[in-house]
Amino acid sequence: MSDAYDHRAVLSFPYPDQRRARTVHEAIRVEVGDIDDDRSTAHATREGDAVEVTVRARDLVALRAGVNTWTRLVETAETVAAAADS
Repeated sequence: MSDAYDHRAVLSFPYPDQRRARTVHEAIRVEVGDIDDDRSTAHATREGDAVEVTVRARDLVALRAGVNTWTRLVETAETVAAAADS
């Protein structure tokens, strides 16, 4: 197995304002590093009103799993943020 994370996916999530992007980013960034394994890793950043998650993996199966995991985490953070606003 290669030591390099040869595969990468960048997920971008735009929001209507910086406040919502900050809320989502703060909710998911605590997971960065905690759910990494020997086949994949992820990094989350926020710039303005967008959150970006970069998933890197050693193989395509791990990349798909990582993308699915991070997409679900972001969706959950969005749901909670929307419920808190209403």
